[in-house]
Amino acid sequence: MGAQNGKDLLIKVDLTGDGQFETVAGLRATRISFNAESVDVTSLESQGGWRELLAGAGVKSASISGSGVFKDANTDERARQIFFDGETPDFQVIIPDFGIVEGAFQITSIEYAGSHNGEATYEMAMASAGALTFTAV
Repeated sequence: MGAQNGKDLLIKVDLTGDGQFETVAGLRATRISFNAESVDVTSLESQGGWRELLAGAGVKSASISGSGVFKDANTDERARQIFFDGETPDFQVIIPDFGIVEGAFQITSIEYAGSHNGEATYEMAMASAGALTFTAV
């Protein structure tokens, strides 16, 4: 995978539950991370005292974050509704020249900020809320 344009990493939300995704408005910076907990099964019989991990065990999770300019568009309104209603709708993350990650996420935080001589900005964080799918491009 060669160098990519950062603006092509997109976070999209399913606005109505019908599978039609729309890019979250105003984002300038986005990030996704994948995590897998390890399950330590080391015992006195472990060869040379080296740690052993149980393959395929442990909790997998993903987190998404983004920050940008507050636009008060449909997606901004939907994000606020998702947060206050505690919903876990489907999101898509488009990773250029890599693939698409899709699944349910919960918005865990929304922060708004602004200075008197600048634009209003926001930050949003999401945590996976179920199994995710990955489609390679």
